[in-house]
Amino acid sequence: MSERKTTPRPVPKPDTYMETAPFWQAANEGKLMLQYCQDTGQYQWYPRPVSIYSGSRNWEWREASGKGRLYSWTVVTAPWPGHADRVPYICAIVELAEGCRMVTNLVNCEAGELKIGMDLKLAWDRLNDDFRFPVFELA
Repeated sequence: MSERKTTPRPVPKPDTYMETAPFWQAANEGKLMLQYCQDTGQYQWYPRPVSIYSGSRNWEWREASGKGRLYSWTVVTAPWPGHADRVPYICAIVELAEGCRMVTNLVNCEAGELKIGMDLKLAWDRLNDDFRFPVFELA
């Protein structure tokens, strides 16, 4: 009998062009960092070289509160590579207290207990020894 092989979970490739390296470094320290546009006073997610609000590079990293609300979710039953041993899992859009939305996973809960607008809090999923990934759980 052959042993079932699973594809390893994909890990991020931090880079300086798309400005993701500082995000992943902070994540490994347990901090959720967001880009903050100094021209408009708005946060943005996901990291990118310029502000989506002003088009400028006049932004800085700021630590997020780790609080959010459930905006939407789905239960994933057909996994993408590296996630076969995780199904089913909950993929959600979380509206962060800072005003932007993040696609992530919900952990430590069941889909039947979820309601739009529920309070959520930041948790962490360890992808490997080098990477922590932000997830959320019920507050």
